Amino acid sequence: MNSVERFYATIERKPVDRPACWMGDPTPAEAEKLVKYYGVKDVSELKKVCGDDFYAVEIPYHNGTCNAIFAAFDWYMNGSNVDVEHRTLTADGCFAECEDLDDVIAVNYPWPNPEDGIDPELCRQLVNEAPDDKAVLGMMWACHFQDFSAAFGMQTAMMNMVSDPEMVHYVDDHIVAFYTRAMEIFLDATKGKVNAILIGDDMGSQRGLMISPDMVKEFVIPGAKKLIDIAHSYDVKVIYHSCGSIVDAIPLLIEAGVDAVHPIQALAAGMDPANLKSKFEGKVSFCGGVDTQDLLPNGTPEQVRAKVKELREFFPTGLIISPSHEALQEDVPPENVKALFEEANKVY
Repeated sequence: MNSVERFYATIERKPVDRPACWMGDPTPAEAEKLVKYYGVKDVSELKKVCGDDFYAVEIPYHNGTCNAIFAAFDWYMNGSNVDVEHRTLTADGCFAECEDLDDVIAVNYPWPNPEDGIDPELCRQLVNEAPDDKAVLGMMWACHFQDFSAAFGMQTAMMNMVSDPEMVHYVDDHIVAFYTRAMEIFLDATKGKVNAILIGDDMGSQRGLMISPDMVKEFVIPGAKKLIDIAHSYDVKVIYHSCGSIVDAIPLLIEAGVDAVHPIQALAAGMDPANLKSKFEGKVSFCGGVDTQDLLPNGTPEQVRAKVKELREFFPTGLIISPSHEALQEDVPPENVKALFEEANKVY
């Protein structure tokens, strides 16, 4: 099997020669360590040597004040470049003082237009750089729950979800409209060349959901389903990301049409492979499972190999073996990354 065939077989829970594997996106410091350890020239060559089955493409976004689609909204209305290092969900956003929908509208927020930030030609160029035998994964994110949390400030947003949901739905509808159009631009430009797209929202804590399943159903799932339906209309699979314990939301994600759930945060409550297999086998695929909170940074290569073997026993197919976070942090020894991929790449 090549990587594309292996990816589709895994997503469709059909037999595979070995699991599909994804390294995720190492932080710059970790990437530098890994490149040096493997003696390769760059991350692309690193992933090829490791047997990574994916070629991830961040949807390019440049609108003058922002260079990342996941930070496209300037919720402080001060022209700041809300980059990955300074973005927060907890600080008061521009709607923090609003008491009703009229107040929200009166803010006169300048909703960004994805047409202004996404160059279709650049999308094509980035996707065309992918090797022919790798599964192309568009990193869309489209975190509309996190975005409306930042728009109000997370504490205020959560109170408004109960006391005045109309305000939240108004803001969320505009955010989702931005992301749905952005997805259409990207998939139109790269038609037939993208195999999967990653979207999601962090809605889990270590112990459970941050909001109730009913609130997930009201405030998260409708926007997610719009994005999923668009992706599926282009014959593109959807990997849905949420950190934390989201076991109680997985049935809702399955109903919405998600193809795979990422990242199986291994130490979060209810996210162990035995529980996921017993509850959801045959209903959805998964991605992740190799713990990045303790095992990868602190364990031995032998312990990492044992975990990969265990995951393969629970999921002989239907699981993309990957760290339980999309970004390998710089505290992970290269030896443990090597052990993960060597064991996952074995053909038993």
